[in-house]
Amino acid sequence: MSTHLAPDAPSTFPPAASEPPPFAPDDFPADLLSAQRTAAELYAALHALQASLPWSREPHPGWPEVTERGREQPGREASPGWPQDAAAEFDRLLEELRAAAAAVQCHRCWKRCKAEGVTGAALVEARQKLKHAKGALPLARGDVDAAA
Repeated sequence: MSTHLAPDAPSTFPPAASEPPPFAPDDFPADLLSAQRTAAELYAALHALQASLPWSREPHPGWPEVTERGREQPGREASPGWPQDAAAEFDRLLEELRAAAAAVQCHRCWKRCKAEGVTGAALVEARQKLKHAKGALPLARGDVDAAA
């Protein structure tokens, strides 16, 4: 009697344990996506606040435009400085942005990438993909208009 099974005969052995899927450096965990989104939102808020403020944090008299030997150096108008509440808000947002950036940069995902052999340019590429990953970006104006 032969012990070989026909190709389409059912196997009497238990199914093999399923292997975990191969590591994908751009399969980001939810907490990393959330941290990146927070960092992007804080950066946008900080940028918007800074754009609304005078060019100098402290009062400054500015300087005149100078043209010397054909080179133009643009001048700056006087700056009254930043209001105290705006300076405090800027400092708060900047500190929160630093903490959010640290949470992204020091996330365990990057340690796993290195352990899986994702280094150098491939690691940089994975970090760049995070910045554009679904769930990592705050809503853009077009998203709000489309939803309305």
